[in-house]
Amino acid sequence: MHPSNGDKSPFSLKAVCGVLYQKGLISKAQAQQVLTKGVMLQKKRERDAEGKGAHTSSGGPASEGFADVDLLVSLNLERADNPALKLDEDAVYEALAAAWKIPYRKIDPLKLDLNLVTTTIPRTFAMRHLVLPIGVKDGALTVATPDPFNMEALEDIARASLMKVHPVVSPKRDIVKLIGEFFGFKRSISQAEIQFAGPVVDLGNLEQYVKLRSSDELPATDQHIVNAVNYLFTYAFEQRASDIHIEPKRKVSKVRMRIDGVLHNVYDLPKTVHSAIVSRIKTLSRMDMAEKRRPQDGRIKMDKGDVEVEIRVSTIPVAFGEKLVLRIMDPDILFQDLDHLGFSSTDLIRYNHFINMPHGIVLVCGPTGSGKSTTLYSTLRTISSPEVNVTTVEDPIEMVHESFNQIGVQPMAGVTFSSILRNILRQDPDIIMIGEMRDLETAENAVQAALTGHLVLSTLHTNDAASAITRLLDLGVPPFLIQSTLIGVLGQRLVRKICIHCQETFEMDSSELREMGLDPGREGRIALKRGKGCLKCRGTGFLGRTAVYEVLPCTEAIKKQIVSNADLNTIQSMAKREGMVTLRENAVRKMLAGETTYQEVLRVTWEQG
Repeated sequence: MHPSNGDKSPFSLKAVCGVLYQKGLISKAQAQQVLTKGVMLQKKRERDAEGKGAHTSSGGPASEGFADVDLLVSLNLERADNPALKLDEDAVYEALAAAWKIPYRKIDPLKLDLNLVTTTIPRTFAMRHLVLPIGVKDGALTVATPDPFNMEALEDIARASLMKVHPVVSPKRDIVKLIGEFFGFKRSISQAEIQFAGPVVDLGNLEQYVKLRSSDELPATDQHIVNAVNYLFTYAFEQRASDIHIEPKRKVSKVRMRIDGVLHNVYDLPKTVHSAIVSRIKTLSRMDMAEKRRPQDGRIKMDKGDVEVEIRVSTIPVAFGEKLVLRIMDPDILFQDLDHLGFSSTDLIRYNHFINMPHGIVLVCGPTGSGKSTTLYSTLRTISSPEVNVTTVEDPIEMVHESFNQIGVQPMAGVTFSSILRNILRQDPDIIMIGEMRDLETAENAVQAALTGHLVLSTLHTNDAASAITRLLDLGVPPFLIQSTLIGVLGQRLVRKICIHCQETFEMDSSELREMGLDPGREGRIALKRGKGCLKCRGTGFLGRTAVYEVLPCTEAIKKQIVSNADLNTIQSMAKREGMVTLRENAVRKMLAGETTYQEVLRVTWEQG
């Protein structure tokens, strides 16, 4: 073991630079530069140490021992092994852990047990020694720390927990952040639970139970509840979550977050604080707090760094209370340049041709969660200008944008997709976006708007582009009206992108891919990519999503098929002959380009006849 004090400290600049140079992370010149810059700091610390007397053991104030590492990280050096990357705290501690032959662990907050972290040791002890209990395995407690040589603290934890302690090395910044977040959130929840303590029988909406409400029931304005809800929002933003689910169960309240299309369990909260958290979110979203039997919708506007994020809130009564789902509408995702969405170059040219037509209907198709809103909002932002009047009808308005005139559907007030379209035509619009074509009346009004010289954008819930035409026919729109107004149809899906931090290359035989229904277009071995799984992608191998499109222009040949009431397969075959690249073919191209995996292609697309 390395000593942890004096010049031989494993955290001295000389020792750390030696390890980084040995691992190839910094050059000799960079090491010299760091040591030179650190001389003043070293001398100052020596003077301070002389003034205070002999240096105590490593159990002293946590910040002192890491000043050299902090200095090194603050220099923001380029890595010698990869100049595209910066020498950050993660890389430094990973290299040190390897040199010390102690496991390195980058902590995933989603996988931490809130109770284990916060009940094993007090917050003051954790912050003083920078130690964080992160797991129990085979009767041994794993403790993350940037200083695995602080034997005094590790022995104290072993005595307190009555378990053997295994240290792992984690970056100091992560430990400090997690101690603050976890202990702060836990304290808020615990204090709230104490305030609402007492015998509780809450069967929610499932069964009737008569219980007199106590006068000191926890209010939604309680500071601990405010802190807990704020923490949930901050955490969701950090984790890139698109949705937060707060679900009441018989004994707990589950919090889950959807990240890259997949739900992750985050916390199990005490059931006693569920109603207070729901009330707090209802207050923020201007809902009726007293109404617990009817579904409600609301919205919250919130700051996320430099941008304003809109959060759409939906409540619904379930068996054990009210379930909340919060959809996070991030303008950075909803409003993008069209060439960043995932179009191939040919499809982008075709789609741009659609949206620059003076009048007609453009349809965007796909199931729920396929990115239709992002495509439509990005399209409207692209074509909106001071010279055009853009009006939208949405249910509900997903993201407020001042360049558009946005109308929210309100059936109780008589504002529906179909009824409002007649009023919109008196508002001198150039471009109309209809959230969804749900019925014949809406479709007929959209057709009338297109016939009278307006560009109409809308969505349909169909599996592919060709199905949109047959859906319009099924709704009862006459074929000759579809023929004269439809410009084109866009079908889309979202595929997860391979994580750039842990991607690796492997080979598959083209015959294997063909057996699965994926035609790579060439013979022999095919080089593909996949993600090994790392902390940045939560071990999934995927980070972020991109869209896969198919663009069906309504050509003369397609129009003839519409008028002759052709079936889906005939329209599909004609579209392919006209040059349409299907969803699966475009997804296979992304797979061959190393953007996604063959498993994702199979998951979101299918073979078309």
